[in-house]
Amino acid sequence: MRLLLDTQIVYWSNYEPEKLPRKAREMILAADANYVSAATIWEMAIKVKLGKLKADPERILAAFEASGSIELPVLSRHAAKVATLPLYHGDPFDRMLVAQAMSEQMRLLTTDLKLPQYSDLVVCV
Repeated sequence: MRLLLDTQIVYWSNYEPEKLPRKAREMILAADANYVSAATIWEMAIKVKLGKLKADPERILAAFEASGSIELPVLSRHAAKVATLPLYHGDPFDRMLVAQAMSEQMRLLTTDLKLPQYSDLVVCV
């Protein structure tokens, strides 16, 4: 199983691991590969600049590379897929992660209860 980790999961993994749900830890360890989207790093960088998040995107990037996670770039086909999604969720970053998971046929691991409406590929923990 290939997992795409949403922004909250990536943040907790690096800054507040005690908040990471047990099921999330188990799925991450059992996955064949774990992916972190470039959109996640971008979202964190924006939130840091706006003062909404205390994190270091460079540290997150280094940590996921060191852990063996794989960067998932944002591709044109991912962006085009966003246009086909119903407006269940207004956050453009979350919608991009859903589009990436659907385009790449991987599971999106999230804590956002709105996202499973999009696809069976979305796993909420």
